[in-house]
Amino acid sequence: MSQLFTPVTLRSLTLPNRIVVSPMCQYSADRGEATEWHMIHLGHLALSGAGMLCIEATAVEPDGRITPGDLGLWDDVTEAALEPVLAAIRKHSPIKVAMQLAHAGRKASSHVPWEGGQLIPVSAGGWLPHAPSAVPHKAGEEPPLALDVGGLNRVRDAFGATARRAAKLGIDALELHGAHGYLLHQFLSPLANQRSDDYGGSLENRMRFPLEVFDVVRAAFPADRPVGVRVSASDWVDGGWTVDDTIVFAKELQKRGCDWIDASSGGVSPLQRIPLEPGYQVPFARAIKEATGITTIAVGLITDPQHAERLISEGDADMVAMARAMLYDPRWPWHAAAQLGASVTAPPQYWRSQPREQKALFGDISFGQR
Repeated sequence: MSQLFTPVTLRSLTLPNRIVVSPMCQYSADRGEATEWHMIHLGHLALSGAGMLCIEATAVEPDGRITPGDLGLWDDVTEAALEPVLAAIRKHSPIKVAMQLAHAGRKASSHVPWEGGQLIPVSAGGWLPHAPSAVPHKAGEEPPLALDVGGLNRVRDAFGATARRAAKLGIDALELHGAHGYLLHQFLSPLANQRSDDYGGSLENRMRFPLEVFDVVRAAFPADRPVGVRVSASDWVDGGWTVDDTIVFAKELQKRGCDWIDASSGGVSPLQRIPLEPGYQVPFARAIKEATGITTIAVGLITDPQHAERLISEGDADMVAMARAMLYDPRWPWHAAAQLGASVTAPPQYWRSQPREQKALFGDISFGQR
């Protein structure tokens, strides 16, 4: 039996397989509001056969957007814009839907990637980002505003408010974005956090705000629904955040009821040097799993079904998440199931698509026609 296609349970949520569609920023929202693009993008990925679909990094306040096109969930208008998207998914797919809650911190006010991705100055219509410290992401950029006590309270409360809105929308799970150089990662990394108060300096202090945010989100979301955290397990820069730091952080999250760690890496510094190869981040997931026993998700250039199967069967991780590979092949789970002798759930409109030699791909089904 394929281990990749065995169920996994997180609190009251049972996923039929261990494949997750990663959150992927689309930069296609209108003032934070979901658009027709989200209906198309999330709708077709909901038919992928994966166990769970995670909605892209969703900003908890307007200033927390990476770009002006980022999705948000901070008021009644942004909440209402997501309702028809989720209703369509629920009507046509049994897939579980998660949402990644995010704040860009000093990486906010950027152009969309296909327009260069660089900081938009205030003089050109951008906004002044907030961060743990007044340290720019790149040399030559205008420094962000260091969050004061009032700012910390505002951001913390915004995460809780967004978690409550996500619960109202019927979101099945939440993932807190603590990776890729965004705000919570900025607090964790000594490369970005140069505070001298209770939120900076020691590892304990640098973890304080991300842990407070997790506590607020966990308390705001229904207790029977899971909440995980995506981390950058290494900054890939000397003097930065390390996998040992990540294990300490994961243990603290575990005490607070964290349900999974999604182990990514990098993003906090342009000086990073990352040795890219298939599964290059898998050792992080394995190290965290071995040290804590917490459920882990492996990510990073995992594109081959046999590779994904080995990661699960050999205990490197409990789930695998894919982004670019899923965009390139939105039916990747179908094809993986065919290779591994498993089955997936598919809409009846597509049942006739299975190859003759893969008659069990969609389970025990029949399709009659006069």
